[in-house]
Amino acid sequence: MSATASTATEAVSRRLLLVDDDPLISASLGFVLRDGFAVTEAATRPEALRVVRGPGEMPAIALVDLGLPPDPHRPDEGFRLIEELLAASPTMKVLVLSGQSDRRNVQHALSLGAVDFIPKPCDPLLLKARLDHQLMMLEAEAEACPSPARRGDDSLLGTSAAMEHLREQVRRFADTPFPVLVQGESGTGKELVAKLLHDWSERAAAPFLTVNCAAFTPDLLEAQLFGHAKGAFTGAVGARPGFFEEAGEGTLFLDEIGEFPTDLQPKLLRVLENGEYYRVGETRPRTASARVIAATNRDLLEAIREGSFRHDLYHRLSVLTVDVPPLRARGRDCLLLLDHFRATYASRMQPFTLDEATTERLLAYSYPGNVRELRNIVIRLGAKYPGRRIGLTELEPELDSQSDVDDRTMTQLSAGDFRLDEILTGWEQRYINAALRLSNGNLSEAARLLGVNRTTLYSKIQRLAGSVRPGDGRGGEGPAGAEGGRVDGRPGDV
Repeated sequence: MSATASTATEAVSRRLLLVDDDPLISASLGFVLRDGFAVTEAATRPEALRVVRGPGEMPAIALVDLGLPPDPHRPDEGFRLIEELLAASPTMKVLVLSGQSDRRNVQHALSLGAVDFIPKPCDPLLLKARLDHQLMMLEAEAEACPSPARRGDDSLLGTSAAMEHLREQVRRFADTPFPVLVQGESGTGKELVAKLLHDWSERAAAPFLTVNCAAFTPDLLEAQLFGHAKGAFTGAVGARPGFFEEAGEGTLFLDEIGEFPTDLQPKLLRVLENGEYYRVGETRPRTASARVIAATNRDLLEAIREGSFRHDLYHRLSVLTVDVPPLRARGRDCLLLLDHFRATYASRMQPFTLDEATTERLLAYSYPGNVRELRNIVIRLGAKYPGRRIGLTELEPELDSQSDVDDRTMTQLSAGDFRLDEILTGWEQRYINAALRLSNGNLSEAARLLGVNRTTLYSKIQRLAGSVRPGDGRGGEGPAGAEGGRVDGRPGDV
């Protein structure tokens, strides 16, 4: 389960979560895949979440349809499930198998963290090959994962000012006994930061245990954290210590703390205040010595305003805070990380190279999925074009087209001379010019094309004619000859 510490020597799980609302497809795929995988089926997003939050082994791979109830004709539920699966298990390989395979859906699913997109219908042998490839990637990641004794400053790759500041914060906070709240977007590496806070401290020889708060139901989470007595609930055949107890003098990392159940928050607050907790089904208090590090990609202050997170718990957790920067704020660090991932998977696939235009495109891209998205881009390019030189033609399908406008906007804003009024005026004038040209200067027809009434359009033309310099490149001589007096075919109309 995601709550336990993993090691590179553990065998890669072959448990697969299959999520599709069509029982015929689920049955046929389950039959085809059962000789290589332990398949668990789910028909809806809530069913899938019950699987990953249940007491069994966490699936290593998920095969997800985008069109899920309550609206199977839209991809929204599938997109939401991708994010929730990766929140519950960041190492899970999520593949999409869907008939809603237009380019925008493919790119958006990949930017959310999916590693592959397979259109329906799909050849079963091809599907098995793609799943086997992802298992191979999991094995490569397990082999490349450095042991705690070998971790050092190079675990936080990057030479940007943002990463230098992050490293300095981790060094300063590592040996303090206080809780630390690690904040950052999904895919930025919050768990790595938490592990380094432990590894660079005097607690390094003690256990570092991770509990993903989004991966359990409230009852299971309470038992995982605090332990339980024999007979405390159905299935509790013996007493069991919780993670606060098993962590000892080490560190307990509470990932996705923003999803911590409200009913359990007073119990966590009590541990943070005086170290006391109770096993489920016991009345004797126990004392925790572990240091708590929590992480979230949510705005906890907003959660407090919504009533889903306690104000006093937030202040106990955020004695010290670390903000992990998004990849788009790290400049050329993306190229260092790309080289790192190419080296990580070099034993499994022949590395590709990049041409100059592709390198510049990667530097300008906003990476909505952050480091996780970059890693998946490297995996997909390596699988599709082993040993090849990658150009823009090969790269663009791997990027989220929905972020293109954001890329340009952030570049413009960063330049420091942005003027919103000028931008809006320029766009307004271009559309008016185009409508007047299409209507051959007929003001009523142009107004119809623009979706405004004739009086409104006339006022806009008068205003723009007085505010734009002739020949300034934004329709400067006035909308479609407005200064010349002929718009509606009559002299002096403007």
